[in-house]
Amino acid sequence: MPASYLTLDTVTEHETEARRSRFLCAVAPAATVQEAATFIAERRRLHAGATHNCTAYVIGTDAEQAQKGDDDGEPGGTAGTPMVQALVGRGFSDVVAVVTRYFGGILLGAGGLVRAYGSAVTETLDRARPVRMVPARLMRVAVAHDQAGRVENDLRASRYPVQDVTYGSDVVFAMAVGDDEVAGFTDWVATLTAGRARVEAGRQIHVVG
Repeated sequence: MPASYLTLDTVTEHETEARRSRFLCAVAPAATVQEAATFIAERRRLHAGATHNCTAYVIGTDAEQAQKGDDDGEPGGTAGTPMVQALVGRGFSDVVAVVTRYFGGILLGAGGLVRAYGSAVTETLDRARPVRMVPARLMRVAVAHDQAGRVENDLRASRYPVQDVTYGSDVVFAMAVGDDEVAGFTDWVATLTAGRARVEAGRQIHVVG
């Protein structure tokens, strides 16, 4: 069964210092690799004069999860990897982090760099407001057009978020339903529509918990 995870709904920035080097971290929500790449490009443009702009992102969950870290010229494994580990270790996904370093003239060594980049991310996450995402199932409810208006009102008034409405030979409502509520939801819709609705379970998703 898929697990819940944390994500963000806005950008958070925080600056740390290690032996005169400044580390400016920005973390942001990113639902896709492309969104992460866009945020990274903007931060690199904003801090084009920095010594390094190291990056990390974690997108998706379970087997479909994508993780990537970039050391941007720092010694291999001393920046991107600890940044990814900081995101994963705190239970975050669908997030991107950029740590901008302005060199202060004192070398930190490999261990010092790992600590500096990892702590830059964790300290920024400590200041962010996380959003918990919980597993749900995308349920499709198909009804005839003559039922659609009343059924839509009832569905939108329920605690189950309406994700989409499609009009064809039937009207199909896509609903987000918690994994442990699928059976109860199916029974409720059957009662609501006097058994006239067709209910089908779709793909696994996550919704705000």
